[in-house]
Amino acid sequence: MAAFSVFANANRPLTRGEVEGLTNVWRARGLIPVLVAVASAFAAWALLLPVVPTNVIDDGQPTSLAGLSTGVFMLATVITQVFTPRALRTLGYRRVIAVSSLLLGVPALGYMLGMDPAPLLTVSAIRGVGFGALSVAEAAIVAELVPLRLLGSATGIFGLVVGLAQMLALPAGLALVDVVGYRPVYAIAGAIGLVSLVASFAVPVIPQPAPESETAQGVHVPMWHLVLVPALALMFITTAYGAITNFLPVSMRELDPARGAALGGVMLSVLNFAAMLSRYAAGKIMDRRGYPGSVLIPFQIVAALGVLLMAAILALKLPVWVMFIAALLYGAGFGAAQNEALTMMFYRLPRHKTSEASAVWNIAFDGGTGLGSTFYGMLITTMAFAPMFGIAGGVITIGLVVTLLDRRLGKHRVVEVNNLSARLKSVQAPRRYPRDER
Repeated sequence: MAAFSVFANANRPLTRGEVEGLTNVWRARGLIPVLVAVASAFAAWALLLPVVPTNVIDDGQPTSLAGLSTGVFMLATVITQVFTPRALRTLGYRRVIAVSSLLLGVPALGYMLGMDPAPLLTVSAIRGVGFGALSVAEAAIVAELVPLRLLGSATGIFGLVVGLAQMLALPAGLALVDVVGYRPVYAIAGAIGLVSLVASFAVPVIPQPAPESETAQGVHVPMWHLVLVPALALMFITTAYGAITNFLPVSMRELDPARGAALGGVMLSVLNFAAMLSRYAAGKIMDRRGYPGSVLIPFQIVAALGVLLMAAILALKLPVWVMFIAALLYGAGFGAAQNEALTMMFYRLPRHKTSEASAVWNIAFDGGTGLGSTFYGMLITTMAFAPMFGIAGGVITIGLVVTLLDRRLGKHRVVEVNNLSARLKSVQAPRRYPRDER
């Protein structure tokens, strides 16, 4: 009966008054079904993230094709994310989540056709479309379910679920391959992806907010001015994630030929565990301080150090256990940067652009992962793993420089006068938005 009531209540539209009256993020209606959908989507994605490239290599295909498989997936993801905000306004969250769940889950069976370029890249592209729409819809709806004063905690919980799904799924994929082979793993990934379809029917109806007047006070700033810095910071740090997820298990064979790939999967799990905790912690810090971005720079440094340590371990043939430290460092920086970038975008843009903020964040995340997979996949054909990871660590510092310059120039930056952060400052505690602005 409880499950039935959850699905029945989903047909009742969510009101702004209901959202603003929340005092506890866990009381947000629809949060649990959304988190179930999030866990399913990211588990289905993460399960195959290292499996497909490893299968390509084991099948005798070029190493560059292994990176390209993830690159095509992410390219389709990014292209889809550009159009997802419009789809959300037209179709609504529930329909978009349902359709994209089907596209992410069922096509995974297509990998059973083989690792030849044509079927491999076609299946990757179709799944990328599903994952692209899902990732934007799920991140955006979290911001719709809670008031701004609880946004840090909500995005932190979102990150916690994403991290937990990835922490379990990434090593599970490679471990299952050793036990049952590649084909059953593809079937399992397809089934997991369909859980989001069921959860979508319990997602509440989200009415579209009316666009606010962006020129009412005579100031208008292009959206890209407001989101460029957090987007670049995230993109540069995720390029390393593309390299790590694709090539860390393979590179670990240089340290331990017998168990290297399996140990690489464990390292990916450690990485995502650290990311999960740091992302949640960054959200709590944001709610306590009242603004996002305060820990972005320190954690960018931590992430760069983690990747550079990976390079040093492979170059110097250090003990395998040292890789745990490197994975923890990169994971901690990676997770906190994700949450900081997302909340910065939500804060800088008006309420009716929530889906656009989510789309930009996901484009930066997935675009960075795809670029990293493709670029470093090409590099690995001309160099060893150690210098490749060294370059990946250096790329993260580019994002750090951008963030430092933005912080330096921040006092002189013109921001949109009607964004959420500016409006929040004009409201007395408890921090709530006037109903007429909604």
